[in-house]
Amino acid sequence: MGQVVTREELKEIADAMRGSKTIVTTNGCFDILHVGHVRILKKARELGDVLVVGINSDASVKRLKGPERPHNSQDDRAEILSSLDCVDYVTIFGEDTPVEFLEVVKPNFHVKGSDYKPSDLAETPVVERGGGQVKIIALVPDKSTTGLIEKIRSKD
Repeated sequence: MGQVVTREELKEIADAMRGSKTIVTTNGCFDILHVGHVRILKKARELGDVLVVGINSDASVKRLKGPERPHNSQDDRAEILSSLDCVDYVTIFGEDTPVEFLEVVKPNFHVKGSDYKPSDLAETPVVERGGGQVKIIALVPDKSTTGLIEKIRSKD
């Protein structure tokens, strides 16, 4: 079971592991956890020794996804993610991109779903500057938080 940590705690943890462990990161809102999230997290964890997940704060999710989101609080989302066997650490970040989170961790690999291209990500230069690589993992077809929300709403 993983731990929810502050950015300051994460810096100490990452600094201690760097060089001896392969650190993998990913990030997202993870508002309503679904099988697509879980499969990407498991595949991300297979790339290294430690998986660190950065999640957007509630304020950040509102800015990115709209005023009705998130449906689950940042503390709830962090606790749920940290309970997964494949996740070692979870941290909450308030910025709209994970750049600052990644500057602290300096991962060997940063994982995103195939709805992104490394060249389009704000975090790619930061990961590469730290000596890491961005890895793209195929999404699970028809599995998304937005899709789940639409499905729930259509049943009203």
